[in-house]
Amino acid sequence: MEISQALEAARARHESVLTTIKRDGLPQLSNVVHAVGEHGIIRVSITATRAKYHNLRRTPWAALHVNGQDFWSYAVLECDAELSAVATDPHDAAADELVALYPAVAGRDHPDWEEYRRAMVTDQRVVLRLRPQRAYGLLR
Repeated sequence: MEISQALEAARARHESVLTTIKRDGLPQLSNVVHAVGEHGIIRVSITATRAKYHNLRRTPWAALHVNGQDFWSYAVLECDAELSAVATDPHDAAADELVALYPAVAGRDHPDWEEYRRAMVTDQRVVLRLRPQRAYGLLR
């Protein structure tokens, strides 16, 4: 499967399963929502307090599984991973990137952007950027 085909599947559906590598080398899977942006970069909002964040800091690699139209249709993108800084101020670069990500995932604007920015700091939110390197699966 071409990366471009897998990215089209990821654009069509925002729900996915993120796989990271635990300290013991085994996979950890998490349900996430994502958005595909310019140049095929996939973005996911995560928190700095969760295992997937620590896994990604240790091993900056992830796979993203996206369902297709039916159970037998899917795409997997294997990606190099990069983490933004943790949002520490409602108006820092990390918070700005999280604000830009929200409508791409939610499909709408937030009703109170200042409240959202404060929540990103409280939650210790980070943007995970995934750069696809390989893809496989079966899309119908």
